[in-house]
Amino acid sequence: MHFEAAWAVVLTGFLYVIWSLFTGHLRKDLLPAGDRSWSAVWAVIANHLRFERPAEAEAWTYNVLQRLTYLTVIFILFPLVIWTGLAMSPAIASAFPPAVNVLGGQQSARTIHFFVSVLLFLFFLVHVVMICRAGFKTRMRAMITGRIPQQRED
Repeated sequence: MHFEAAWAVVLTGFLYVIWSLFTGHLRKDLLPAGDRSWSAVWAVIANHLRFERPAEAEAWTYNVLQRLTYLTVIFILFPLVIWTGLAMSPAIASAFPPAVNVLGGQQSARTIHFFVSVLLFLFFLVHVVMICRAGFKTRMRAMITGRIPQQRED
């Protein structure tokens, strides 16, 4: 089951990256703005680590910490978990020994795979907590439909 679920994750991840490149989501929403200095970036990160509710204007955009986290998950953690998962396979180890040797062997690949999986689980857990704190119905609706609800002016 684990192996079959891994292929579902690989396929959906591949489709997400292709869609992100095609629609400009990666460039517009995930790449950090180039006009910020590192001190400003660290100030924003420190500000968001307090877990305070963001202002309404910034609640529907990704902050610097979120952008860096998404990029790390998409382009470092997921490829690493796929690579280490394949490296644990005896078939891959015999067909492509350098792919396993670079990681330090199958046991090292297993250890790296475990720790990367823990990081991905923590990423998922933080998402669930953040969605519950920010308003579950509104956020889930926005994630599923891609539409941000319009605020009523009463």
